[in-house]
Order: sequence, then structure tokens, then C-alpha cells
Amino acid sequence: MTAQALAHHTNPAAEIFDTLVRERKSVRAFRPDPVPRELIEHLLELCGQSASNCNTQPWRVEIVSGETKAALSAALWADAQHMQTSADIPYLREHYPEDFVRRQIDHTQCQYDTYGISREDMAGRMGILQRNMNFFGAPHTAMLLMPAFGNEREAADLGLFAQTFMLALTAHGLASVPQTAVGLFAGPIRRVLGYPDDHQLLFAVSFGYEDSGNPEARLEQEREPLTSWVRFHH
Repeated sequence: MTAQALAHHTNPAAEIFDTLVRERKSVRAFRPDPVPRELIEHLLELCGQSASNCNTQPWRVEIVSGETKAALSAALWADAQHMQTSADIPYLREHYPEDFVRRQIDHTQCQYDTYGISREDMAGRMGILQRNMNFFGAPHTAMLLMPAFGNEREAADLGLFAQTFMLALTAHGLASVPQTAVGLFAGPIRRVLGYPDDHQLLFAVSFGYEDSGNPEARLEQEREPLTSWVRFHH
């Protein structure tokens, strides 16, 4: 649809939403300033309105900040630097089709280019992993849990919740980054936070105020064209 045609189908709310979706980026450099507790609670209340299968609302959220976050980061790095993974939910990269693998390689190369790291620079590559385990300096991280009995249905509900959360953060001038890598190390997270055995960790969303002056904050990445992943049936 052309911009002129689109203008006839939009209203102020739609334009704001379009802006929020395009402004939301995975940010990898944050200022240390904490987000007020009242604002975090307000955003989480909004996220409680997210759609879920049969209104089951299967999400559980652990917000981690301050000294607990520092302890958690240290515990994560202790396992991550030796690749002692302990995911509650397996990461099945070996089943990725060719186009998924290509996109993942492009994403990794984009990080290397942004950080000025060559593929042969193992210390630099480990540095990226360490930044991950340090939540990229974000003052807060949200651990997203689902019931241990759950499958793809509950995971989809958490995805809806997470997207609502990240868009809400963007709307309030905050930045975020979803961290599936953190989900590979559920063991230390369970030890530090003591989350219930009847729940499993899916991934984390770290958030705070973007360090906009840091060139490492945002990765500029291409998205696949609509024609490559949509079919219309009439």
C-alpha cells in the first residue's frame, strides 16, 4: 500500500502504534539509572491484558535488579564461560532450515561488525557472551517463566506478553532486549532466584534507559520482505 493510500486508513492511534513498532529495537547498551518501581508495576499491569489461550494467563515474571542482579550475572557467567548450559526448554538449532541458519549467521556477523570483532577473535566473541550474561548493563531484567507442563501454546502466550511489554517500554521512553541466550542457563537462575519447580524459564527481557551515545547500543539489521513469508488466499 502506498503512503497516500495508507493515510486514508490510519488515525492518530494507528500512527502512534506504527511508530512504536518501528522504534522498538533490541538495545545492547544501557545507562545504569534505575526505572521507578511504580512505572515498572504500571507496565506489567498493562501486560496483564495480553491475550492468552482461553484466558489462562500462564506467565510468571521475576523482576531482578540491584544486588540480586549482580549476583545473578556472576552466577550466569560462571556457567556460560564454560558453556555449561542448563536450559529448561531445549534449543533445537540443529533443526533450523537453511534460511533460519542464514539469518542467524547474519545476526552474529552484525554483532561482530558492531563491536569490531573478527570471527577469529575468541576473546572478543567471549566478551559478547559476557555482555549477554551481564544483561548488557541494563538496570533490570525480567525472567519470563511458564508452567513446567506447558508446551508451544503457553510459550506463544509468553511471546504475546513479551511483545506487549517491550512495546509498552518503548512507549514510555525505555529500551529493552529479549535474551534467549540467558534461557540456556536456567540452572544458576533457579539457584539464585529460587523460582518454583513447577515453572520453567523461557527467556529474559532486560530493560532500562538506552545509552544512546554508545555506538554498540543498536544493531541495524535487515528484515525479510513480506512476499517471502506471507501468502494470501481468496
